[in-house]
Order: sequence, then structure tokens, then C-alpha cells
Amino acid sequence: MSAKFKMFNKIDTVHGICEECEEDSILVAIVSDFYRCTNCGHDTKQHINGRIRYLKLDESDKKWIKDNVRDAANNTDKR
Repeated sequence: MSAKFKMFNKIDTVHGICEECEEDSILVAIVSDFYRCTNCGHDTKQHINGRIRYLKLDESDKKWIKDNVRDAANNTDKR
């Protein structure tokens, strides 16, 4: 298996219902507990309380993702 395909084995995906488009879809992890719907592109947050749900993000969630993705990218560049 080539290196390109091995990279895709590490992508965190889940199957769930998107709160925005209300469709059964594949959700791809952006960062831990935050996912993007492959149908409509909406970002959601994983919520576990007896069952797993994916909720719409508020502005504080969007800021947290922006800050953490930027920090992760900066740490990767230093390796």
C-alpha cells in the first residue's frame, strides 16, 4: 500500500445524523469531538449523553477550532 493511502487510514470518520441538513451522513473529524458533514459541509460538535448526537456549533466552538487547528499546524511545522 502506498504512503498516500496509509494516510487515509488515520482519518477519523463517523456515521451520524447532521443537525443542519438532517441527513444520515458521514462526518469527518476536524479536531477531537468536532466533525464536518460530508453532505452539506456544516461543522458539528459531538455530544454524548446516553447516545451520541452531533450538534450545531456556536461562535465559541468555532473560535476554539480555529485556535486549535492553527496551533496544531504550527506544531507540525516545527517537527
